[in-house]
Amino acid sequence: MTGRFGRPPGESPPRLSAELDPRLLARLSRGAHSVAGQVFALQALLVALLITAAALALYFQARYDSEREARNRSLAAAEAFAHAPGLPAALDSPDPTRALQPLTEAARQAADVDFIAVMSTNGIRYTDSRPELIGARAGGDLSRAVSGESFIELFRGEPGDAVRAVVPVREPGGMVVGLVATGIDVENVSNVVEGQLPLLLGAAGAALLVGTAGAALVSRRLRRQTRGLGAAEMARMNEHHEAVLHAVREGVLIISADHRLLLANDEARRLLDLPPGAEGRNVTDLGLDARTTSLLLSGRVATDEVHLAGDRLLALNVRPTQPHKGRPTGSVMTLRDSTELAALSGRAEVARERLQMLYEAGVRIGTTLDVVRTAEELTEVAVPRFADFVTVELLEPVLHGDDPALAAGKHSEMRRAAMGGVRTDQPLQPVGDVIRFDVPTAPMATALDAGRAVLAEDLNAAMGWRAQDEAGTRGALEYGLHSLISVPLQARGVVLGMANFWRAAATPEAFDEEDLSFAEELGARAAVSIDNARRYTREHATAVTLQRSLLPRVLPDQSAVDAAFRYLPAKAGVGGDWFDVIPLAGTRVALIVGDVVGHGVHAAATMGRLRTAVHNFSTLDMQPDELLGHLDELIDRIDQNESAAAPGPDDDDLAGAGEAASVTGATCLYAVYDPVSGSCTMASAGHPGPALVWPDGRVEFPELPVGLPLGVGGMPFEAVELRLPESSRLVLFTDGLLEDRDRDFDSGLVLLSETLARPGRSPDQACGDVLDALLFPAPSDDIALLIADTRRLESDRIAEWEVPADPAAVSRVRGVSTAQLTTWGLEEIAFTAELILSELVTNAIRYGNAPIRVRMLRDRQLICEVSDASSTSPHLRYAATTDEGGRGLFLVAQYADRWGTRYTRRGKVIWAELPLTDGGEPAVPAPDLDALEDLAW
Repeated sequence: MTGRFGRPPGESPPRLSAELDPRLLARLSRGAHSVAGQVFALQALLVALLITAAALALYFQARYDSEREARNRSLAAAEAFAHAPGLPAALDSPDPTRALQPLTEAARQAADVDFIAVMSTNGIRYTDSRPELIGARAGGDLSRAVSGESFIELFRGEPGDAVRAVVPVREPGGMVVGLVATGIDVENVSNVVEGQLPLLLGAAGAALLVGTAGAALVSRRLRRQTRGLGAAEMARMNEHHEAVLHAVREGVLIISADHRLLLANDEARRLLDLPPGAEGRNVTDLGLDARTTSLLLSGRVATDEVHLAGDRLLALNVRPTQPHKGRPTGSVMTLRDSTELAALSGRAEVARERLQMLYEAGVRIGTTLDVVRTAEELTEVAVPRFADFVTVELLEPVLHGDDPALAAGKHSEMRRAAMGGVRTDQPLQPVGDVIRFDVPTAPMATALDAGRAVLAEDLNAAMGWRAQDEAGTRGALEYGLHSLISVPLQARGVVLGMANFWRAAATPEAFDEEDLSFAEELGARAAVSIDNARRYTREHATAVTLQRSLLPRVLPDQSAVDAAFRYLPAKAGVGGDWFDVIPLAGTRVALIVGDVVGHGVHAAATMGRLRTAVHNFSTLDMQPDELLGHLDELIDRIDQNESAAAPGPDDDDLAGAGEAASVTGATCLYAVYDPVSGSCTMASAGHPGPALVWPDGRVEFPELPVGLPLGVGGMPFEAVELRLPESSRLVLFTDGLLEDRDRDFDSGLVLLSETLARPGRSPDQACGDVLDALLFPAPSDDIALLIADTRRLESDRIAEWEVPADPAAVSRVRGVSTAQLTTWGLEEIAFTAELILSELVTNAIRYGNAPIRVRMLRDRQLICEVSDASSTSPHLRYAATTDEGGRGLFLVAQYADRWGTRYTRRGKVIWAELPLTDGGEPAVPAPDLDALEDLAW
């Protein structure tokens, strides 16, 4: 059910304001305050007032006309009836009413008046349109009519207000014998006017609509012209336009279609020297240059045409204004002073070039972190765009990367580090010379003392500079040097050196104050880069020293391989690459190469820790995969301990030290080569595998399982065993040799393979060729390269025997070993060798498992090995006086240079090394060899 407005009962109608679009309200508000809205409101008000006034005038005019017509009709009817023949006679009759009443009624209707009354001179009515008034006296003043004067009046009285005309009735002799009064009621006159009001109001309303519509049209056009702006906004805009027009540094002329000047701003008046009251004149009357006048009269388009105006060169631009209704409306000319613009453009160009030079200085100075090269880059930036010659002198400690504070108080002596100029034949001291600033008034000494740049505009007048070196300065002046800026190079408040900017005959303009500021800024930027290079040089030298102290300087003597190496630190900072060659028992050798992620002293120290750990683990004769596993476990334990000991965030001095000491991220390749069997066992912890060069020159990269880097943990390592013929070549390297920003790893492998395939070179020569072919100009990472040519131990240097598990076999071993030593010419050490073999074989028979084997190797030392299938290892100890055994291994340790145990996949090998010559008497008395069989370990 809905109400009469189409809504449910009780629901209130929506508010009109809520239905209006806010944007519409805003638009209406803007329109009401705009000039167009105000003009519309004013026009509408004026139209309404005019139409109202016209309507009132018409109303009163109609009322006046109706009243005048009533007067005229009343007077005409009265005179006509008063002059009717027979009226005097009727008045003289005994009953005038009876004779005249019908006549007056007929005359009233014919004359269209409201009443006609015939009265006596005393005002008694004989007739009237209202019979009840007959016989009654008429009101009002009738004396004028009685005296013979006709008149018209607005009568107010009984029986009603009326427009009344009173005319005297005369007898033939002229005597007034009666009166005739006619009239129209005022109410009827008003009814006539009111009957015209609808037409009058309709016409007024139509006129109001037409006037309002016209005002709306005018307002709409005005709104388009004023863009809906208000009076205040237009006034402000006009003020703004006037201010801008006369404030711009460019002249503006507006010329009409008939070539008259409509507008000229202040700049145009100044540039053209226009006379007062120039607006409205023809362009021919403005006193302009003939070419300029011709250009304005021609109406053609011009762009940056240069015209003469007095002593000025003006750049003119002429464009036609937008045509109106297809007809041209004129043109606009803009002009600017090209002489002033040229000077301004020159200053702007100089400023732009200086900014460009400062930008280039930031990009080009300090690219190499080399002190001398950084100084050279400063000269390259400044010559020739700023100076003809530039010299840079640095303190001696700065050149070596030391703290410049070491030269405190010695700033008067520096070494020339760099020099550049527009010519090579210059009179200044060459690079490497010591430059002294002994005269305090010289620009260089003054700049160092003041700590800021000093300008010497005219070197002829710089007496302090001339007194410093009379012969040298005389030659410089004769050469043409005439202006100088000396800038102290300072960083962190410490003087590093001096930069001198010179101008010669090639640039006749002397340096000025603006040049001084620029040179100081250029020197400040260069000083920061030089200080960075100095600090890097110091840290780099420290890291290189540490790195080289931790790396092997020479390779150990061994017979398994002929090896050579190369190590190159990165230009950007020493890294953690390392290599090693470790002799192992049984003439074997371990070849190692590794890489620690990062650069600097920490990486070098980490490398040293890893190398030491590898040395320690290698003495245990572990397999490569087992050794890497122990190394990974050790690194993980070190990282955990150092992370736990790392300081908290509140410790500002040591914050992050624990993290910095972490060694996680190292890689390692560990290979063991046995010259007896020719086998090579290797394992990798995240490191690239080696290159293998076969004796025929073929280069291969063996498939090698690459485990996780050291310190990551969680996965075991896997070893690979290769059989290598004699004269095979193993090449171990770090990835810095192969890849860099401009070359990937695979491309490096191809290039390495091509280089290694060249035959007939020693390992040392091969190292040089590889670096020549693969080395980058500025390597970003360390390079470690190890090349080893494998050798085989001759068969006549190897002696092996099977030993039965019988104590009686010990004496037979002594016999055959003595015979073999005699064959080798080692009779001198035969007794010691027999003693050691007897002890080792006796121990193997008593405590080991079959099979038992004895092997003697003649290399740089005599190596005695006894192997068995047991994994039990003997231990050296002091035997008590009551012990029946335990002294045999002690004797072995006393007579052998080295001894030890290494484990194999099927047991263990106990070995001992003896020198090939008897170096003197043994430290203990020689026991009876037969008694050794009864000794226990």
